[in-house]
Amino acid sequence: MFIRTLAAAAAAAVLATSAFAEGTGERRPAPVFFPIKNEPPPKLIVGPPLAGALARGAVLVPYRTENFRIVSVFGAGASTVSPRVGHLHVTVDDSPWRWAETGDTSTVVVVGLPPGEHKVRLELASPEHQVFTGETVAFTVPETAAHPH
Repeated sequence: MFIRTLAAAAAAAVLATSAFAEGTGERRPAPVFFPIKNEPPPKLIVGPPLAGALARGAVLVPYRTENFRIVSVFGAGASTVSPRVGHLHVTVDDSPWRWAETGDTSTVVVVGLPPGEHKVRLELASPEHQVFTGETVAFTVPETAAHPH
């Protein structure tokens, strides 16, 4: 009986707090998963490959986004939420194929490239693969780099 009374009191407190907050005229931001008009455009900022890793033959390209979240969602429904969501398209050396990076790790990793000049292109893409913006970084994998991968 005591537990029921305690549970009822807790539920009443939650409902009363919610009702009070709604009735105060307090303006709250819109929920994050509803469409918002006039959202700023997404931005992609890509840094040069990390020098220490590059000297060992591994290419670690740091990046960050603004007004865009990288998540593993695809399809038309996901294109209507805010903040904007999508994924990265990653292309190495103008290859005809690319991969979709859906983990927001803030670093793209490429290993096993032979010594020489290379480039990696990162593009912000919508859940329907519409490209918003992209950047390319060029770099040289040194001859002395070990390639154990």
